[in-house]
Amino acid sequence: MSDPVTEAARAARAGSLIVFPTDTVYGLGSAPAATARVFEAKQRPEHLALPILVASINLAREVARFDERADRLARALWPGALSLVLARTPLSAPWSLGGDAETVAVRVPAHPLARAMLAQAGPLAVTSANRSGEPPATTCEGLRAVFGDLVEVYLCEEEPLEGAASTVVDLAHGRPAILRAGDIDAATITRFLPAGDPLLDSPPSP
Repeated sequence: MSDPVTEAARAARAGSLIVFPTDTVYGLGSAPAATARVFEAKQRPEHLALPILVASINLAREVARFDERADRLARALWPGALSLVLARTPLSAPWSLGGDAETVAVRVPAHPLARAMLAQAGPLAVTSANRSGEPPATTCEGLRAVFGDLVEVYLCEEEPLEGAASTVVDLAHGRPAILRAGDIDAATITRFLPAGDPLLDSPPSP
């Protein structure tokens, strides 16, 4: 019998949907070339971009263009519940992630199963495992009730997973701004930003 982590990585690379635990909530994901399946299964509007999860900072650099601010935050707070919105690289430029085609939200999760699977699968487009507008399922039973056979591999914990969403910080449009509050607060983020580049009080206008 194959290892469940390896099986999940194989399925994701092949373009199938998988569910796996992260340090925030269960994620629904697939290869970045197969995002249509993620949008369809989640019933997610395509103006809402899908973030990318990777196993390491080095892999994140292949997906997104890092500046000093991104480098400081990533080194201090990754792996963890922080998503950074950055300009895309040539690798990620063709991916249909929804939202702004010039930027990508990238994160290195702290959950050991997630990182082990991502190390084998490579970058994955991942969103919370729920139908849009509904709360994320916290158990494998609940996940199967939502997605059924649409998901090829369910990589689940024995206990319910009840984390909070990641904090999303935009570094692609001038001064840094929190687009979504999450586990990591503004004071922590500010501590690792350059002194002359504080967080905006509100997100930049599109």
